Amino acid sequence: MRRNRETAQKQISILTLDDDSIMTSTIQAYFQRSGYQVDVENDPYAAIERVRKNGYDILLLDFLMSPICGDQVVEEIRKFNPEIFIVLLTGHKSMAPPIKTIRQLDIQGYYEKSDRFDQLELLVESCVKSIRQMRTIRGYQKGLSVVVDALPRIYNLQSMEHISDGILEMAEELLPAKGSFLAFETEQKGKRVPFLRTRGELPDCDHYRLLSDVEWGGADAVQKDGYLLLPVSDETHRAVGGIGILPKSEPQKEQIQLVKIFSRQASAAIYNSQLHQRVNEQNEELTQAYQYLEDGYIQTIDTLRFVVETRDIETKGHSERVSCLAATLAGEMGLGKEDVERIRVAGLFHDIGKVGVPDGILLKPGKLTDSEYDEIKKHPDAGAKILSVFRPFSDMIPIVRGHHERIDGRGYPDGLQGEEIPLGARIIAVADSFDAMISNRQYRSGLGIDRAIAEIQAGRETQFDGRVVDSFLSLVEREGKEGFLKRFSSHV
Repeated sequence: MRRNRETAQKQISILTLDDDSIMTSTIQAYFQRSGYQVDVENDPYAAIERVRKNGYDILLLDFLMSPICGDQVVEEIRKFNPEIFIVLLTGHKSMAPPIKTIRQLDIQGYYEKSDRFDQLELLVESCVKSIRQMRTIRGYQKGLSVVVDALPRIYNLQSMEHISDGILEMAEELLPAKGSFLAFETEQKGKRVPFLRTRGELPDCDHYRLLSDVEWGGADAVQKDGYLLLPVSDETHRAVGGIGILPKSEPQKEQIQLVKIFSRQASAAIYNSQLHQRVNEQNEELTQAYQYLEDGYIQTIDTLRFVVETRDIETKGHSERVSCLAATLAGEMGLGKEDVERIRVAGLFHDIGKVGVPDGILLKPGKLTDSEYDEIKKHPDAGAKILSVFRPFSDMIPIVRGHHERIDGRGYPDGLQGEEIPLGARIIAVADSFDAMISNRQYRSGLGIDRAIAEIQAGRETQFDGRVVDSFLSLVEREGKEGFLKRFSSHV
């Protein structure tokens, strides 16, 4: 446990700034004993340039310095580095900067100097925890982006060698490795033959035996002999080979999860390629390949949707409820079977773009700032881009992109109005708003069905399409309020 803590501390860089060299040396010695990497600086202007050049994680600086004070140093640093964690040191509590200044400059805390540094160490440890959490979140976001970006490449119809090289390259981008291999059986002219592709530096071993000795038992990943092994499956989900990654260091939980998601797509891509090699002989299998390919994409998109909902327990099930109500409203309005299905699926994925919204904003219990709200408002466009990877979703992209537009043109992201907004998006807007209003949130209780209905009515022909509102009210009247809640909400 202590070793893990010291390893985490070595990954954190600290700069301490004070025009008193004795103080900076003392702080440096104290924190270096705890395993931190600490640099010292006594010149405020030089410290600003060192932060600009080196990008430290934490800055510990004195408030009263010459020729400029600590708050002026922070103000300059915040112009180019909004992420560094800052703790302000002061010799006297009465000399501390006002709380307003601390908030404006996003200073994480201040410490009254003394001959003991235990309180300062607690502040630093708090900063370290926040930094590690942010790195984990960014790791998930970056990894999911890698998975989505890799899909068009590995699903291209090309040689097995090119597909395999792409799979191993993307796998090592998700999990830095000394080397990796891909081994499975393929069919050539009706015979099963082994296929092996390696990358990087690997110890001599029988890759097929290494995989054949694994008892998968339904597991998506197994660690053995220093390797992280992931199955390559056929269309029946039977393991026919595997991907082996020799990581440079012990894999983190989020890295394993991301590689598991990617390996399922690699399996689908390999299977798809094998079928296309036999397309002239087995046209039926080619059709299955496209279905398997579609299932693979949907699984990835659905996994992203699951990631969004599991990040915020209060919104769990929101997409399913919106999808159900939106599809019912579409039927109520007389839309055809294909349109109803398109709207149902679009409802499932309408919030998928929130996968790119930081947890600090998505899960914030209080009121969002303007800049935080601007980040939230990017999710319809982000969701449309994610769905654009796969052709069957093309008809749903305008619906997902437009579900926060308003009839009066005051919505986002494009400020569309009236009939410019796709009908499916207008329908989902009503279903989405209703479910949001009756759902409990950390900062408020659900509004109740009467209040929610009144809000929908009040938004007629401003926020919402009047025809959709009329169909919504007709459905409520026919089902009865209690029956309507039982059918379309978990809050009964």
